[in-house]
Amino acid sequence: MVSIRPMAIEDYELVYDLWIHTPGMGLNTADDSKEGIARYLKRNPTTCFVAESGDKVVGALLAGHDGRRGYLYHAAVLPGFQRQGIARALVAHAMEALEREGIHKAALVVFQRNAAGNAFWEKIDFSSRDDLVYRNKSIHALTRIDT
Repeated sequence: MVSIRPMAIEDYELVYDLWIHTPGMGLNTADDSKEGIARYLKRNPTTCFVAESGDKVVGALLAGHDGRRGYLYHAAVLPGFQRQGIARALVAHAMEALEREGIHKAALVVFQRNAAGNAFWEKIDFSSRDDLVYRNKSIHALTRIDT
């Protein structure tokens, strides 16, 4: 039986282990450090979730907002638990939590090379936009960790 609950910083080591073993995941040593995730959870205490089976974290999803738009990050489910509706349930929990906070639309970024991730998001009606150019700029150099 899998249950979903809000993520806490005490989940960090198990969630980080899940992320680094998820193909297609892109992490960096600043934002995805324990301190970075603690800041994110403090800012978004009701919108991030983990899926558990027994005492094992089998899925996770970060979600937050800027007051206008919701953003989803780092969705992952252990391979042995995929195709059981866990990712859909994590997304549903996040979207409901965002809606309770007055957010009506959510966005996310998926690496183009992440075929499985893109197929999942397409299947649950997250459309791709080819009319936009995604841009970013680091305030300082970040070390990337690609899985």
